[in-house]
Amino acid sequence: MRKYFNLFDLSLKVDYRIEVLSGITVALALIPEAVAFALIAGLSPLTGLYAAFVMGLVTSVLGGRPGMISGATGAVAVVIASLAISHGVEYIFATVVLAGIFQVTAGILRLGKLMRLVPHPVIFGFVNGLAIIIFMSQFEQFKDISGNWLTGSSLYTLLALVLGTMLIIWGLPKFSKAIPASLVAILAVFGVVVGFNIDTKTVGDIASIQGGFPPFHIPGIPFTLETFILILPYSAIMAGVGLIESLLTLNIIDEITETRGRGNKEAVAQGAANILSGMFSGMGGCAMIGQSLINISAGARARLSGIVAAVMLLIFIMFGANLIEQLPMAALTGLMIMVAIGTFEWASLRTFNKMPKSDIFVMAMVTLVTAVLHNLALAVIIGVIIAALVFAWDNAKRIRARKSVNEDGVKQYEIYGPLFFGSVINFNEKFDVLNDPDEVIIDFAESRVVDMSAIEALNKITERYLKVGKKIHLKHLSPDCRVLLKNAEEIIDVNVMEDPTYKLVADELSS
Repeated sequence: MRKYFNLFDLSLKVDYRIEVLSGITVALALIPEAVAFALIAGLSPLTGLYAAFVMGLVTSVLGGRPGMISGATGAVAVVIASLAISHGVEYIFATVVLAGIFQVTAGILRLGKLMRLVPHPVIFGFVNGLAIIIFMSQFEQFKDISGNWLTGSSLYTLLALVLGTMLIIWGLPKFSKAIPASLVAILAVFGVVVGFNIDTKTVGDIASIQGGFPPFHIPGIPFTLETFILILPYSAIMAGVGLIESLLTLNIIDEITETRGRGNKEAVAQGAANILSGMFSGMGGCAMIGQSLINISAGARARLSGIVAAVMLLIFIMFGANLIEQLPMAALTGLMIMVAIGTFEWASLRTFNKMPKSDIFVMAMVTLVTAVLHNLALAVIIGVIIAALVFAWDNAKRIRARKSVNEDGVKQYEIYGPLFFGSVINFNEKFDVLNDPDEVIIDFAESRVVDMSAIEALNKITERYLKVGKKIHLKHLSPDCRVLLKNAEEIIDVNVMEDPTYKLVADELSS
């Protein structure tokens, strides 16, 4: 009989057996990545492992997305690598703390809502690029210590173990989901390697993970304005990269689980985790989509799995290093390849020739930038900018004007589409100032005045008619449009008609 309990999630029933087993699997998968990212940043392996422990524990307890895993990541490692080389590890700790403060501030200011501006093609591109990165990063395991590609029996042995791992992860769930397939695969391959004394690359061949409890200390740097200016740009970039990657991962997990996480709460948790990471000798980090998908695919849905993963990681570091260092990298490589396959949005391939070309271009561009530059934040920013420009261009072409003359000889222009910076030129071309009658009405019942460029366009068109002795009226402006014009009335000269529909609003503005 299944036992359930609630841990910080009062509305969620939790199968603790799945949560614990999934947490152990995630802890094993965290080790090689944390070590690798620390080495990329030019830091000791324990710096990455301590970051994975602190980030994982704090975000699992306080975060806004139960089941999501955080730890040391490559995106953060790339940001801080140059600072680590030029100024040393203590400056890294201070940078991580300051980045955490920025993230907490972003959460308090509720900036997580900005993620709604990220269009779906950008998310598709982000996920696909990340899947490619995860897949390509596994190629390093097919090289020897000298960096040369494996050949002969060593290569065949590694391939056999990797394929065996993948086969178990793919096939076991078809028969039973009692135990996470990833954990079974790792243990099975480990047993084969030990039982048959197979010579293959292990975790210990990468680096030793032996250590103690993360030491607490205040970063040993001079607390001066010069130091602050030095670490400020690194901290700001790290905070932005971490939040973008974390909130996108949160959205992806939301879609998979058909639940909704809390972005602002996650931002605060990420910031708190980075502050503590910097004070407990960690390199900082953010959400990890690979490990999060391992966790979710195993059936974990609550905070317990992340807590177990963090605690087990610390136990491995302090007491089980000798055993964990014997784990074959083939098992972890096979696991991460399956994660890459599961991460890739295969459905996105079916969108070609079926979705707008601009969306396909955005998706392909984000995938390319993510996969080639390994800069997730830059890829997302580029995608959002391109999508925004395409949206602005499409809307700029949609502004239209229906023209008519009433029985009193007054010409009326009925405007359709938004009036904003992109559509101003097309808007101005709609009017025949010299040949129009003495009185003209511009009807905005089907339009909106959006920005400063639009207000200035109304001011200019009014001036053009006044110069030839003609009068122009604006009609059916929406309440928000009237507010914009009211605020700008000291620097523009437009004539807004009193309209029965908006009489009450006009009275409120004049009072």
